[in-house]
Amino acid sequence: MAESRKLEIWTDGACKGNPGPGGWGALLVWGEHRLELFNGEASTTNNRMELSAVLAALTVIKRPCPVVIHTDSSYVREGITKWIHGWKRTGWKKSGGGAVKNADLWQKLDALSAKHSIEWRWVKGHNGDPGNERADELANLGVEAGLGKRPPKIS
Repeated sequence: MAESRKLEIWTDGACKGNPGPGGWGALLVWGEHRLELFNGEASTTNNRMELSAVLAALTVIKRPCPVVIHTDSSYVREGITKWIHGWKRTGWKKSGGGAVKNADLWQKLDALSAKHSIEWRWVKGHNGDPGNERADELANLGVEAGLGKRPPKIS
């Protein structure tokens, strides 16, 4: 029996200053098909952009499928696989009692990720992984978009 195909997703966020202008990028690969996404905001944080990249990628998936998400963000990977369980138990409060940062995005990610079977893979950023390198390029195009600049056409 052939192994079922998985949707491979690489995501990245970028921020020029933290907070500052930021962007996110996502590369989705299904067999021979590729989809590249990016956007940005004029004032944001790197962590919000990392989460936004994953959210954008999961939002465009039309039906449940097995997914592998490659991220260079320990914040995203640890947050969704470990920390989120405690946050949900404590009503989105940290162990010290303060509110979880980016709770709005974490709640959206929790709901979207429940629709798919997701394997979360951490990759070292800027280390030659072609998918991660492309996601980084897209995130930087997103920074330009967030600043209101017209990014170059993607080939």
